[in-house]
Amino acid sequence: MISTRGRYALRVMMDLAEQDGEGKQRTPLKDIAERQGISKKYLEILVKELVNAGLITGVSGKGGGYRLCRKADEYSVGEILELMEGSLASVACLAGDTIGCEQAAGCRTLPMWEEFDRLTHDFFYGKKLSDLIG
Repeated sequence: MISTRGRYALRVMMDLAEQDGEGKQRTPLKDIAERQGISKKYLEILVKELVNAGLITGVSGKGGGYRLCRKADEYSVGEILELMEGSLASVACLAGDTIGCEQAAGCRTLPMWEEFDRLTHDFFYGKKLSDLIG
């Protein structure tokens, strides 16, 4: 399940893209919070992670705000969601950061989960930020 962190991060990124975020204009966080109906305090946490990951830039003070580092069509939804959510794996044994499952060698459902995860990955990485604002 995608949490509010992932969904709100997408909304922030979409908002910045709609405000010409990859240009010279910077968008104040208070404006994003008002447009999106999300607490500014909560957004401060999210944008810090987006800045640290190099997806957006931010400047404090007068004339400050946030903007995208790249064009909207250069961001995949998958990269944004994985940054905020961590692994999008459907089951723990495919999360990558877990110890191998003792049942994996004989697990008859593992191929189904692997296929589902490939579909999910391909879906989210096939969608661009620009697709969401188009």
